[in-house]
Amino acid sequence: MGERVELAAADGFRLSAYRAMPTAAPRGGLVVVQEIFGVNSHIRSICDGFAADGYLAIAPALFDRYAPGFDVGYTPDDIARGRELKAKASIEAALLDIVAARDAVAPTGRVGIVGYCWGGYVAWMSAARVSGLACAVPYYGGGVLEARHERPHCPVIAHFGERDAMIPAAGVRELQKMYPEAQILLYAADHGFNCDQRGSYDAEAATLARERTLQFLRRYVG
Repeated sequence: MGERVELAAADGFRLSAYRAMPTAAPRGGLVVVQEIFGVNSHIRSICDGFAADGYLAIAPALFDRYAPGFDVGYTPDDIARGRELKAKASIEAALLDIVAARDAVAPTGRVGIVGYCWGGYVAWMSAARVSGLACAVPYYGGGVLEARHERPHCPVIAHFGERDAMIPAAGVRELQKMYPEAQILLYAADHGFNCDQRGSYDAEAATLARERTLQFLRRYVG
């Protein structure tokens, strides 16, 4: 369903992206933001899934600036390599690439953004700093609590796991208090609960979060 395309960021950098097209006229566009593992098979399958739901989905390869074509799984070595790249990645550069992806799908209508793990943090920062987004959907965004004073400028639904040791539930509850207008939700699950390639996958939580996400996208994107 999907294909590789090239995007051009405002600073002249050219990066790859995975784009999945719906079979009918798109309801709108959706930027899908990777975990620290690159635009791997899991992220591509997410794009394909959203395309099946009617959205033109695009996942920019945000690590192309540091390691072009980076695409790994979930072994301890993969995690270590992903963390090294995340440490190199600046949010300013990532947002330039998000804008390029937004512009690539903007002709379809309204554009939302959804991100996972590090991508959840990028989605939160995009909601705060990138114009032209109809809504944002961070999943267990590492760094969101530290960036809680970055106020979103579009509707947000955010999914977190109560058993996520990296993102304490107490901090998520404080975030809920800070942003009562947002849907900031906790699930009886661990970090990465949406990824069916990880041991922390939780089918019940993943299904419920996706149902809520689709309802949210129908409301704000189309």
